[in-house]
Amino acid sequence: MGNVKNIGPFNIGITLTYQNVFFNTGAFNQGTGIFTAPVKGVYYFSFTGHNQSTKNMGLSLMKNGERIVSVSNYADGDRFETATNGMTLQLEVGDQVYIRLYRGTWIHDNASNLSTFNGHLLFPSVSVKEDCHGSPLTC
Repeated sequence: MGNVKNIGPFNIGITLTYQNVFFNTGAFNQGTGIFTAPVKGVYYFSFTGHNQSTKNMGLSLMKNGERIVSVSNYADGDRFETATNGMTLQLEVGDQVYIRLYRGTWIHDNASNLSTFNGHLLFPSVSVKEDCHGSPLTC
């Protein structure tokens, strides 16, 4: 996304890519639009889609090919609309998170960055082991 343009509609769902990346630790592939978890942990992701209501818009936050949460705007009049959603996810190393544009829908963006995708690590997961007395210890 980025600059003034419309994306879609397509005959199949597509993974959105984003031209404007404001901060990246290297886990987000700008060319594919896919975030790959570098460490096991708890992450928060959110996304926003903007469209003109003359056409439908549908987006999903995907994890390893599974739809987690979605937003939709349906054709109704001629005005601009924005929808947003987010989710906290437990990820393993190598899990992939991305935004999928529904088949037959479209999304709009411009220099104001109206359609976005962001995420960050809240905290890494730690392994829990038991000591010789059965008490949990973190390592």
